[in-house]
Amino acid sequence: MVEELCEGGELLDRLVNKRALGSEKEVAAIMSNLLFAVKYLHSHQVAHRDLTAANILFASKDGDPSSLRIVDFGFAKQSRAENGMLMTPCYTAQFVAPEVLRKQGYDRSCDVWSLGVLLHTMLTGFTPFAMGPNDTPDQILQRVGDGKISMTHPVWESISEDAKDLVKKMLDVDPNRRVTAKQAVQHKWFGHKETLPDRPIQEVKGEPLDMTDVKLQTCLNQTYKAMSSAPSVTLRPVGSSALAKRRMKDIIYANYAKNVSANAYCRMDHTLSPTRPPVTKMFCRTKL
Repeated sequence: MVEELCEGGELLDRLVNKRALGSEKEVAAIMSNLLFAVKYLHSHQVAHRDLTAANILFASKDGDPSSLRIVDFGFAKQSRAENGMLMTPCYTAQFVAPEVLRKQGYDRSCDVWSLGVLLHTMLTGFTPFAMGPNDTPDQILQRVGDGKISMTHPVWESISEDAKDLVKKMLDVDPNRRVTAKQAVQHKWFGHKETLPDRPIQEVKGEPLDMTDVKLQTCLNQTYKAMSSAPSVTLRPVGSSALAKRRMKDIIYANYAKNVSANAYCRMDHTLSPTRPPVTKMFCRTKL
């Protein structure tokens, strides 16, 4: 098997190692390319389900946004249910959508949520749900489940209203209100991306941010740890799981329908079949 060589490294490394945050113009170019890729996946009913900065690579050494590649499709799945929902929870904690945590069934919009987290991080230099290195896994996952976003940090003053609007729409806790990938690529922020500021965001603000480099890496590590160290699930009989109960209902209904059909056939067969004469009549001689 031969795969494309991606010499530019991970998007995560660029987020952590750059001394200055990227400009809005650069962030818009990156996000636009990612959304177009996800839009293509979703048009084929495929959900990636683990879109993180570590799973996005640059093919070119210079970090050209047009060379971005989405990798690691180990959790990817094509929708097969009649309602288009996926049931198996697969995620990296920092980028997981609330509906995935609730295990209530989720669709391809969970990928948009993950890109919303990435957009927030690229614009501000810090993650939306990990506030510091001392955050516990439960605290991080609780914030993800609540879906509440704060835009009170001074860095947001240097970010355009259109960018803020897109972040809010991509991180809407309700998947039914959340923008789709198709809607997101048509957002007005991308309509004038060529005229967006091309100076690093922290220079626009005029003061350094303390969430680049080490602290950003620490917050990302804490959120990855939240996923792996979450409270273990209590083992119960297989039959008590939601999936087993759902399948049992299907089996019971199928057996019921089968019995109803069989009984109806028997009644119909009894009604239409000719009455068989008694055995004595079959052997009696006919009188002349």
